[in-house]
Amino acid sequence: MHKPLRIAAMAAACVVAGAGLYGAGAATAGQSTANSTHEPYNIGVLVKDIDTYYGTTLDANGVYQASASSQYAKDLAAIDRAARKQIDKAAKKASKKGHKPAVVFDIDDTLLLSLDYEKKTNYTYNATTWADYVNKADRPGVFGSAELVRYAEARGVEVFYNSGLSEAQRTAAVENLKKIGADVNLDADHMFLKDKAAPPSYLSACATPGTWTCTTVQYKSGTRKHIEQDLGYDIVANFGDQYSDLEGGYADKTYKLPNPTYYVS
Repeated sequence: MHKPLRIAAMAAACVVAGAGLYGAGAATAGQSTANSTHEPYNIGVLVKDIDTYYGTTLDANGVYQASASSQYAKDLAAIDRAARKQIDKAAKKASKKGHKPAVVFDIDDTLLLSLDYEKKTNYTYNATTWADYVNKADRPGVFGSAELVRYAEARGVEVFYNSGLSEAQRTAAVENLKKIGADVNLDADHMFLKDKAAPPSYLSACATPGTWTCTTVQYKSGTRKHIEQDLGYDIVANFGDQYSDLEGGYADKTYKLPNPTYYVS
């Protein structure tokens, strides 16, 4: 997962930290243009604000955790309520001939929380330390995420995953999702990860074997297009913690989960 502009974008993401639904009628945190002429938000104060928002605590195992009573948890709960209504609407159509509703989830900080990594690396990204962290397969779940995955499955809505994790991280991702209780459709036909060595043909406009020029939006929207046009599903809800998880179409509703710790363009 490439995470550019991590520190620079933290301030913009935290101005309205945890804003809820993107494209679903609620206020959202704006994206930074990174060209402001006024003094930036003080980074020391910003880190304190992030800790307050998450209710960050260090548990007995030395892992930074979010609090279930935090504003972060409350914002997630509001998104969850709205998403369940959308899933219920889709489920009512599921019995109709030819209708195949689906939901799509990002993984990092949509289903698996990376707060401990962010805190311990001072909100900076390093490919080696990130890979080590992912491969431990021990991230806690984002509040309500596993339950929402299972809710969609129970209502007859197909679950897909569309992640910036690499193909090499598949085993760890599956193991971690099982640990948090999101053990639904974790096969290769439902979990789409970046495979730069052998990209799928539906991404041929920006990726060929050995050459990858896809932006996050191109990769994720191209995958959603494949789910809809090639696999025949109607994506009724798309969930992600980054705007780039959601842009590019091919979803009836998009749900922006709060994440004031980094920004992926």
